[in-house]
Amino acid sequence: MVETISPALARRVALAAQGFGRVPDARPGTRQFNLLLRRLGLLQIDSVNVYERSHYQPVFARLGEYDKAVLDKLTYGRGVTEYWAHEASFLPVETLPLMDWRKADYREWYRTHPESWGASNEKTIEWLRAELAEKGPLRASEIEHESNVRQGPWWGWSDVKRGLETMFRRGDVVSAGRTRFERVYALPEQVLPAEVLNASVSREDAIAELMSISARAHGIGTLTDLADYFRLKRVDAQPAIDRLVESGELLPVTVPGWGKPAWLHRDARLPRRVETAALLSPFDPVVWERARALRLFGLHYRIEIYTPAPKRVYGYYVLPVLIDDRIPARLDLKSDRQSGVLRVQSAWAEPGLVPDDLPRIAALLRSAATWQGLPGDIVVADRGTLSAALRAELG
Repeated sequence: MVETISPALARRVALAAQGFGRVPDARPGTRQFNLLLRRLGLLQIDSVNVYERSHYQPVFARLGEYDKAVLDKLTYGRGVTEYWAHEASFLPVETLPLMDWRKADYREWYRTHPESWGASNEKTIEWLRAELAEKGPLRASEIEHESNVRQGPWWGWSDVKRGLETMFRRGDVVSAGRTRFERVYALPEQVLPAEVLNASVSREDAIAELMSISARAHGIGTLTDLADYFRLKRVDAQPAIDRLVESGELLPVTVPGWGKPAWLHRDARLPRRVETAALLSPFDPVVWERARALRLFGLHYRIEIYTPAPKRVYGYYVLPVLIDDRIPARLDLKSDRQSGVLRVQSAWAEPGLVPDDLPRIAALLRSAATWQGLPGDIVVADRGTLSAALRAELG
């Protein structure tokens, strides 16, 4: 039986599944972080630090002000690992065997592309494997080799880094945490628990389980939504959906206006209202699939980090503002750590903005500044349709 879910309810279901609408603990710690990571399934990693690195912000959005050092102990510890899940991501270590098929795909790609760096530099890779076997987990910068020199511009990798990243994709090495955000590489047997190291999951079972994790994190979604969470191909994702429907875990539903089939997770909450206020990272699961953000919130959102400054519409690092179940504004933020100031480089109103939103947005910014350890003023630049009103609200 196909049920109809209104667009408004679908939006609330999606937010509830992502952990919004719950009263956060006054002092969130490891337990709350663990529960959130398993609710979300992963945290996307990105090195851009103009405001805050991407994996810290979704936790702040859901749990409020917290000690980042405590989250570091979790994400850089043995219970959490990294892999190319939705881009580079932190994920629970027990999820890693579900990625074995992707590692096998990488190995096959290198085998069939002998011209690639990974296929044509096996001697370097074997040398790196021997180094790790002898010396234990290492950062790329700790490995002494004549080829460990950056090549090209500032983001150019040395051959040592390229070798380690090739091995990481293929599963020859795994993450052993990070030091000052630099990944530490290890042979799997050096850091993985036996139950993870010895796990064997078929491709079909792994993809079905990944789709199950995705469906729980979405609450409700289309094929594209659910597949994108772990960057799965539709040809693999659709059979997994069929399997989850057959088991009763997913329920086919219709959402007017979506124009495509959707599925509701059987355990999804159907809240009558969602009360929350949050700044969303560009890499937050709520908005990272841009077509879903448009469908849910009417938000046309594109990240402009790689757009030349004169061509940017909204700004460099723009965070959508979530108020209850609406996105009424977006802010381009910068943590000026040298001056101790949170800078709002631009502020933009969305069509759903109401006057009562302004005090809540101002409170969000004050909380963000405190969390970032910025004791100075919040400085709002004179750019954007909301800048003057926000500056006045902040006083």
